[in-house]
Amino acid sequence: MFRIKPKIMPSWWEAILLTIGVLTIIGLSIICFDSTPHIPVVISILILIFYGLAKGLSFRDLEHGMIEGASTAIGAIFLFFFIGILISSWLISGTIPTLMTIGLNLVIPHFYYAVIFVITSITGLCIGSSLTTAATIGAAFIGISSALGFSLPITAGAVVSGAFFGDKMSPLSDTTNLASSIADVDLFEHINNMKWTTFPAFCITLVIFALLSPTASQTRIGQLDMFKNALLKTGMVHWYSLIPLVILVFLSIKKVPAVITLAISSISAIALSFLHMQGQTVSALFSVLYSGYVSQTGNQAVDALLTRGGIESMMFTVSLIILALSMGGLLFVLGIIPKLLLEIESKLNSIGSIITATAVTGIMINFLTGEQYLSILLTGETYQSQFEKIGLESKNLSRVLEDAGTVVNPLVPWGVCGTFLTNVLGVSTIQYAPFAFFCILCPILTTLYGWTGWTITKKE
Repeated sequence: MFRIKPKIMPSWWEAILLTIGVLTIIGLSIICFDSTPHIPVVISILILIFYGLAKGLSFRDLEHGMIEGASTAIGAIFLFFFIGILISSWLISGTIPTLMTIGLNLVIPHFYYAVIFVITSITGLCIGSSLTTAATIGAAFIGISSALGFSLPITAGAVVSGAFFGDKMSPLSDTTNLASSIADVDLFEHINNMKWTTFPAFCITLVIFALLSPTASQTRIGQLDMFKNALLKTGMVHWYSLIPLVILVFLSIKKVPAVITLAISSISAIALSFLHMQGQTVSALFSVLYSGYVSQTGNQAVDALLTRGGIESMMFTVSLIILALSMGGLLFVLGIIPKLLLEIESKLNSIGSIITATAVTGIMINFLTGEQYLSILLTGETYQSQFEKIGLESKNLSRVLEDAGTVVNPLVPWGVCGTFLTNVLGVSTIQYAPFAFFCILCPILTTLYGWTGWTITKKE
């Protein structure tokens, strides 16, 4: 069942106490001491290492667990580097400034946050990637909100909610395909079954964002026009600047691998940048792709928003992901996660308890390992036999895997998605999480359905 085989199996109470201890250290450090997640994760790793040594394990075994855990991040790290390049290239091509200008023209004060939620939802659905959606369209909306003085945590919450709605429901999404394949369910049957939890969550979220949107009197019309004019004066707003976005969407629909899609979109953006950036040299271009674009318009607001991107900007994210997944590897080698899963599995005796346990397990693995793929994979493998035993169709399992796995990871400050989103949006996970209503509602609804039996289908 477990990719990383446990070397020991602790008692139930040891597993519980260590789990609570790790989550408490990380949670208190971030919330009470305003720490970056790196330090409490390192402290937790050291505690787990000393526990393993005290239990008689060799450091080599513990090191192997950390390496195995971190190795699951290689694909994501490679993708993040290309997203860093994409952001830089979209800045110099004018794609992001053009998107900001279009977004400013779409500003409807009474429904501002709702519009952000809908646009990012559509984009995520088309692209099939929540992270790419947030790093491009989402970053543009963060810039607009910053310029207008609107709440950045609410804006980020709308972006994250929309991006993960699209990721969850898109047939192009890797998590959607993974959940359906783990449960052995047809992809489109899986997507169709998710509508019962996803659309109520979408509608409730849409209403909340509409209610939270600023009133006309709170909208700084003069500042809006001033910021729009400042963007136009950069000389980077052009119709052709949208070509890299069109290429990105087209290649995503054609199911071209993500890295190749990002690379081709970036190459097209770099080529377009030569049309309006006079005197650009290859050495300067390489510097931008690595260190990020530095805006020098003289307008502080514009410069602050357009100075970003590059491979280097992803290092905060990459370092935390490696640490968090190394900690996850230790939790497996020490038998802590396997013990918790086996104990939970043995106490299930009703549909409500199985659905709830599956959802709680998905959330728990997200918080303990920081990885949504492991959450889907391990939870699916653990509970598949339980669903079969009580005669539930597998599409019930695949739905719970997405409701409590895919959309929960952005709520974890040290998780792969949470770390990435904090980096590209400039808003900490702790700040935006209370406003990521869609991500909060999905696991609540899926658990509620489990106890009421509504939309839960049994085998005939």
